[in-house]
Parts: sequence; C-alpha cells; structure tokens
Amino acid sequence: MERKIRIAYFGTPEFAASQLEAIIKAGYEVAVVVTMPDKPAGRGRKIQYSEVKKTALEHGLPLLQPEKLKDPMFLEQLASYQADLFIVVAFRMLPAVVWQMPELGTFNLHASLLPQYRGAAPINFAIINGETETGLTTFFLNEEIDKGAIIMREKVTIHLDETAGELHDELMILGNKVVVETIKKIENGEVCALAQEKLSKNQILKPAPKISKEFCNVDWSKDCQTVYNHIRGLSPYPAAHALLQSENGEALEIKIYSSEMERCQPNLPIGSIVTDNKNYLKVALKDGFIHLTIIQQAGKKAMHIDEFLRGTQLHGAWKTRF
Repeated sequence: MERKIRIAYFGTPEFAASQLEAIIKAGYEVAVVVTMPDKPAGRGRKIQYSEVKKTALEHGLPLLQPEKLKDPMFLEQLASYQADLFIVVAFRMLPAVVWQMPELGTFNLHASLLPQYRGAAPINFAIINGETETGLTTFFLNEEIDKGAIIMREKVTIHLDETAGELHDELMILGNKVVVETIKKIENGEVCALAQEKLSKNQILKPAPKISKEFCNVDWSKDCQTVYNHIRGLSPYPAAHALLQSENGEALEIKIYSSEMERCQPNLPIGSIVTDNKNYLKVALKDGFIHLTIIQQAGKKAMHIDEFLRGTQLHGAWKTRF
C-alpha cells in the first residue's frame, strides 16, 4: 500500500487556522505544525497563543515555534518529521533551506489573483483600489516573494459595500476548499504549474505592501469613491484614522469603521463637518459628503454615530485635518 502523504503546515493567524482544520478534516496526515513563538499581548501583557497553535493543540499535533528559521536545531527537528509537502498560509518568508526540503515542494496560499497584489495586504488593497474581483492563488515557493509558479486560482466577486473584514472571512472559507484541492492535485501528479510571467505580460501589476500607520490617515482631498474605498478597505483592521478639529482648538482623534457616500455639490470647504448632533455627521468632499456611520474615539469603544453624538456634541465649526 502506498504511504500517505505527510504534511508540514506553517501558519499563524485565524485565516491559517481555518485551512489547517480543513486539511485535518480531509483526512491528510499533518506531521508537524510550525507557528510563531508565543508573545505577550493586550493590556495585561499575557502570553497569547496563535490561532494555528490553538488548532494544533486541539488535535494533538507536534508543534515547532522557532525564533529563527535558519536555526540548525529547528532545521534538524523539521527534517526529522519527514514531511513530503510543506504548506504555508499567512506566515513569514521561508528561507530556501526550508522550502527546498520536502520532496513534493512547498506551496503557499495567497489572498489575491497572482500576479496581482503581491505583498502583505492583498485583501485591503483590492478594496482600496476599487477592484470588483479578487480571489485566491496557490503557488510553489521560490526565491522571490509571491512570484512562484501558480498551481490554482479561484475568483470571487467584491461587492460594492464589502469591507476588508467581510472579504477576509469569505476568502478564509474558500481557502479551505482551495488548499485541499491543491493537495489532491499534487498528490495525484495533476499539477501543471504556470509561470507568473506568462500572466503578467499584458498587466499593470498592483502591489499590496504592509500598511503603515500614516497610510491609515484619510485624505479628504480625494473624491468620495476613493475615500469610501479607503475606509472599507481598512475596516475593521487597522482602520482608517481621522482628526476632527474645532475652531476653538478642540480635537478628536477617531477611527472610522463604516461610512456612506452622498454624491452632490456641497459648496463648502473640503473637510468641513456638518452634523445635527443627533443622527448624522458628514464630511464635505469635492464631489459630495462622506457620512461617518460607525466610529471609535481614542480610548473608547466603537459606536454608531447616533450613540457617539449623544455623548459628544460638536458645537461651533468643525473640520477634518489633512
């Protein structure tokens, strides 16, 4: 009888934990799980396990948590599990000495239709750039980040009001299917890997770099659609930021989780704030208003705008700083 394929799984967050669970449920043998070292988090600085570690522990799987991926002791431990295939989902970059180890190769699940949106934040940037379609790609790792030969791609539609958080959850569930199907293709020798260069010839490639704190600040000089896309593309994490200022020098720092567009000609200076101090708060742009519908003031919980206005009255003239 032919030996069952043995898998080493690399991942850290909830997105990756979902695929690990799917692999186990599909009956594949996970020989070892590799995740990030435990780190203190939250106000109490308590040690927190990654979601992938929690899943591994629930299933009694061997676990490795290396500080350095080139550590000889880690490499020796990893090799001892004799995995045929390595799978990477939402993990750090693997050195060649790791991804070249298994006989069947190492593949990664990426949350975009490669070669588009290579980088750390593909879900966010697909929405920020106003895309109507994205998806998932599995590909074999090589020396360059997100540039290996493609095994599978699965498309999804991005809805007009969809947030990054909603798209994340949709792709996470779809990823369960895609990862298992990719394993089957590799196991059965049915992979016809496609070089990304063949797909990128007639495309202008858009990157998806790590999102900086500065990038989260809303640029109110942009048009309504651009600002609306920016807000939903950063919701709920890391969230769009704005600073509201009064003519008297008061200031409110807020995160914006949800907004709505009102297209019109405001005939007001860009960044002007209009509110009835009861039900709505909107910001004037060059081609309309952005209504802030769910926001969070620094140090407080997220609130619908009517709840926020019940506790915070904006008297006098207010504007955004940009």
